[in-house]
Amino acid sequence: MENAQLIGLSRQIALQRQMDVVANNIANMNTTGFKAEQLLFEEYMMPVARDRDFEFPDQPLSYTNSWATVHDLSTGTLIQTGNPLDVALQGEGFLVVQTADGEKYTRAGSLAIGADGTLMDLSGNPVLGNGGPIQFAATETDINISPDGTISSSEGLKGTLRVVEFEDPQAAERFGDNLWSGGTPLAATATTVIQGSIEKSNVSSVGEMTEMIRVQRSYESVASLMQKQDEQRRTAIQKLGTLA
Repeated sequence: MENAQLIGLSRQIALQRQMDVVANNIANMNTTGFKAEQLLFEEYMMPVARDRDFEFPDQPLSYTNSWATVHDLSTGTLIQTGNPLDVALQGEGFLVVQTADGEKYTRAGSLAIGADGTLMDLSGNPVLGNGGPIQFAATETDINISPDGTISSSEGLKGTLRVVEFEDPQAAERFGDNLWSGGTPLAATATTVIQGSIEKSNVSSVGEMTEMIRVQRSYESVASLMQKQDEQRRTAIQKLGTLA
């Protein structure tokens, strides 16, 4: 019964972590460019503990282990905004922004021009071009962003958005709310920049709500099983005590 309690506890811990992932996905359903996450599990064979209550003399115990978090990097729905500074990325590419913690990557293409004329994201991070931050004068108009990321205005060529693709997208790590870091970024070769549009979150609201209900029910089922195991142990102790 001790082993059953420990196995149930390992499952509950894994389900709690899964609920955290699902809750974060739901919280970011309306976050521009957000990518959903999923938790992977694996069977963990206890190398020492054995259960000798069965017919065979050596019964290894299996626990639940949350193995890794994987990113769903599929493209979300693209919606037109009509804002010339908004960009959506069709493909696996990411924009590069400069933060206080170094260069980071994002799919959130809602951009703006800061008070000093620097092109930046809505968090105030400068968006980098191939030659560094992109600057605009207060008098510039007719901003155009071509599919390859080249930016021009009434004053002529301003630069080219720096767009990268990861050699192994799963090696990238989420940084903060909607930024990415790590991995091996390479110059994009299969990503198209779409002006006047943004990419919505790729979170499926129906799918995530269904998953939340499933996880909650699984947790309650394990809790009920553990409670029954605890009652059996209490009953066994009481009966054995009366025989003494």
